Amino acid sequence: MSTFETALRGGAVALLVLLALSALRDCGRSPAARCGALLAASGAAYAVASAPDEALQSAPWVIPLRLLSIGTPAVFWVWSAACFDDEFRPSWYKFLPLAVLVSLGGFCIFGRWPVAWLAVQTLALLFAGLAVWQAVAGRAGDLVEARRRFRVILAIGTGLYIVAVTAAELMPHSGVGDSSGTTLTAAGLVLMAFAFALMRLFGESESALAAQLPPPSQAASRRGEPIPGDPRERALLEALRRLMEEDKIYREEGLSIAALATRLGIPEYRLRRLINQRLAHRNFSSFVNGYRLAEAKAALGDPGQAEVPILTIALDAGFQSIGPFNRAFKAETGMTPSEFRRDRLDASYRSAAK
Repeated sequence: MSTFETALRGGAVALLVLLALSALRDCGRSPAARCGALLAASGAAYAVASAPDEALQSAPWVIPLRLLSIGTPAVFWVWSAACFDDEFRPSWYKFLPLAVLVSLGGFCIFGRWPVAWLAVQTLALLFAGLAVWQAVAGRAGDLVEARRRFRVILAIGTGLYIVAVTAAELMPHSGVGDSSGTTLTAAGLVLMAFAFALMRLFGESESALAAQLPPPSQAASRRGEPIPGDPRERALLEALRRLMEEDKIYREEGLSIAALATRLGIPEYRLRRLINQRLAHRNFSSFVNGYRLAEAKAALGDPGQAEVPILTIALDAGFQSIGPFNRAFKAETGMTPSEFRRDRLDASYRSAAK
């Protein structure tokens, strides 16, 4: 291993370890930080375990690092969901893919099963692809402008790096094991580490900004109050309010931020910034679903609509099917629509009987 490659790998390890320690500091308040700490640690483990040094590869203490590095694609998938899905909730089963990859890696290392290694590489490609899909799929509705850029720069870049390395390792004569191949791998690790450092800085600045904004429920409760700020921004917020509350545009099938921006006559980026910074929403679906759920809750609590099927209420409010409606409703209220209706109607009947 050349001195240049040693320096590259050492720098990547040092930076990734620092990022892991920094993320551990925020583990208690952020699922993304916990996943980020594990991802940085597994990346550092890969930088050591993949080094083309025979003495290093035969050392017993490298085996735990190699096992940890094998699970990197699965950790990357969970981290991508934690960073880019605002509805992400940590749970043990989300880490089952990591356990599967590490277990298969153990069979590869100790049992020397070629089939198990092929399964590891195939799953690694699958999880890296899923992480890239996670980043791409939610980009259109993401209202946090800086995070939209990082979806491309970081998630897709890292995912493609993992895919390239994994695919190259599947090829017996790919050249990954030669000096140029391993040096390129080390350079990719350094770039990935710097990208994670930038993501970390972005996360801290975004948290500081978010702390200054009211939560969406509070922002929604301020409708009708005078809106401070630029007169043009006030006019846009008022036009947006009319479209949502009076025209009920949220009922339209397939409503997108592009369609809403067209109705307002402004660029998409300006509408994203308006909803994010002034109404404190991080994604477009939560903004639209807030209106849909408000209408559905009013209908479910109305004794005059007690016989209207819940599916009809959901479809009238703009939901396309009952599944997404039930999930959004439970996340918003902590109750199923049936429980909510029963609770509100019982309270209404008790009040009328007094």
